[in-house]
Amino acid sequence: MSRIKAAVVALNQTPLDWEGNITRIRTALTSARREGAELVCLPELCLTGYGCEDAFFAPDTCARAWSALMDLLPQTIGMVVAFGLPVCHQHALYNCAALVVEGQLVGLVAKQNLAGDGIHYEPRWFKAWPAAVADVFLAPDGSEIPIGDLLFDISGLRIGFEICEDAWVAGRPGGRLSTRAADVILNPSASHFAFGKAEIRRRFVAEGSRSFGVAYLYANMLGNEAGRVIYDGQLLIAQRGEIIAESERFSFQDTRILTALIDPQAGRVAKSRLASHRPALPATADLGLVKTYFPWQKQAADFSQQPILTPLSKEEEFTRAVALGLFDYLRKSHSSGYVVSLSGGADSAAVACLVRLMRDLAVAELGAETGGKLFSTDMKTLLLTAYQATENSGETTRHAAQHLAAALGATHHDLDLTEVHRAYLALISQAQGAALNWSEHDITLQNIQARVRAPSIWMFANLRNALLITTSNRSEAAVGYATMDGDTAGGLAPVSGIDKAFLRHWLRWLETTGPSIGGQLCPIPELCVVNQQTPTAELRPQDCHQTDEDDLMPYDVLDFIERAAIRDHQSPAEILEMLEARFPQTRSTDHLRWTRRFFTLWSRNQWKRERYAPGFHLDDENLDPKTWCRWPILSGGFSTELNQLDLKWTPWSL
Repeated sequence: MSRIKAAVVALNQTPLDWEGNITRIRTALTSARREGAELVCLPELCLTGYGCEDAFFAPDTCARAWSALMDLLPQTIGMVVAFGLPVCHQHALYNCAALVVEGQLVGLVAKQNLAGDGIHYEPRWFKAWPAAVADVFLAPDGSEIPIGDLLFDISGLRIGFEICEDAWVAGRPGGRLSTRAADVILNPSASHFAFGKAEIRRRFVAEGSRSFGVAYLYANMLGNEAGRVIYDGQLLIAQRGEIIAESERFSFQDTRILTALIDPQAGRVAKSRLASHRPALPATADLGLVKTYFPWQKQAADFSQQPILTPLSKEEEFTRAVALGLFDYLRKSHSSGYVVSLSGGADSAAVACLVRLMRDLAVAELGAETGGKLFSTDMKTLLLTAYQATENSGETTRHAAQHLAAALGATHHDLDLTEVHRAYLALISQAQGAALNWSEHDITLQNIQARVRAPSIWMFANLRNALLITTSNRSEAAVGYATMDGDTAGGLAPVSGIDKAFLRHWLRWLETTGPSIGGQLCPIPELCVVNQQTPTAELRPQDCHQTDEDDLMPYDVLDFIERAAIRDHQSPAEILEMLEARFPQTRSTDHLRWTRRFFTLWSRNQWKRERYAPGFHLDDENLDPKTWCRWPILSGGFSTELNQLDLKWTPWSL
């Protein structure tokens, strides 16, 4: 068997965008043909888009996906191509990969292991196909197509599939495919971005190629497909336990292609040397075997070395993931730009900087002319910021907002809402028959200041046909430290999945180092005016010296408790003991107070988390009830557990 030119493709698709999705697939196939590729793997569910949600239940979705597949068949002449689409068989829906050879559909492989945790709901729509079972699908035109757990013999080259989650489970289908003499495993995926996930993919792709004795081809989605989930577009090709080709991630292109020469004979030799290899007997080896013909071309050996990609730091991953998420959200929502209520503090500074970095990264890759066709590259058009002061606002934050907005090139407004705020106080005081005061009405007086800022910033967004960004972060979400319809006002919350400690660390990194753009590090030194401040909501009178950590607890403690309680499901008593070990420098009375405060505020504020604007999924342990962390809105609030805690730790009671 000669060497084969193989290609894997990343696509920035949009759910139910039939014309756009087909166009991008055509572009990818044209590029693959230009590269001389004979074997091409497209991502999972690429015809419909992965994030169709309950639209998968609509019969029209399957019908249109099938029609799109038929329309694309002529584009595969001279190639073997794997497409992803939903297929309704025997009144059940399956997540399938369709293998097309020279314009002919030869079989449908159905996914065997469905992703049903975290952000994934596949079992809601799809059925898992049982291993070692094959059937016949009756196509709309009356033709019969093999479907199920299939292995394809294409002129002597045996090709099998692991579809995304299939490769993440202990009993991978690849093991059975290996015993049936598979030469190549294709993995069409829609694998979302999360911090550190790229290295995990590299490991299972490389190890799959080694232990199964195959060439392993991994394709993935790209971009912010449907609003919350970002795909980094990582493409991988491996053989003999090594990654032989890998793509850059976080591209702003609609399509990316990665090619490499694979050597089936090398895999066969490696497999023959494995003492653990046990070939299937003929009676089982031919189950679900589909044979067809393709004239594989003889490819010359390729001795060129693929560049070794340097892993991205968490700071770089965060920057590029959110920038790509903002870029796609902007153009797919047909908006003209972004609007931010710039308080002069860390959270609003971060989102404003991310809009600027989105522009810079997109222009660096696409060029100013192409970028200008997709979104305004003029920062004054792209980003509007406004500082909205009440009598409790300080000159430090006002100066920080002005200084940063000027550095970013944004259109900036300085609004004084003191009279609007006072008018509300007078109106309610008159209705109450008594003036409001800080000793009795602290929360009310804080919240109204945040809420009077919402109408004006929404007006700017409406006037510019722009998206209003809310600046809430993960640490605030955990304890509800945000004013609903105030600082939570907005249509997108890009940093809601990031804890405050990391956000502040990232801002210091951005001030001094910054991401690499066009081969140059691009810091934003003007952030010094933000980074030197102590985080504060600045809603109480200035002589109160309000700070976030005084209102709550130290952010490192808050984040520690949140992960232990919500991610690891530790009880209040267990967490109190953990705090003693983790923070021995602080008092036990503080540990008890912080534990009580966290669990009480967490339970009371699920309704806020349910109402937050959509955020980007960046971390596979976040608090978003739409994509990861389910919690009852009404509950007992850990009252029994916390009361028992007080009894157990009586010497520490406050």
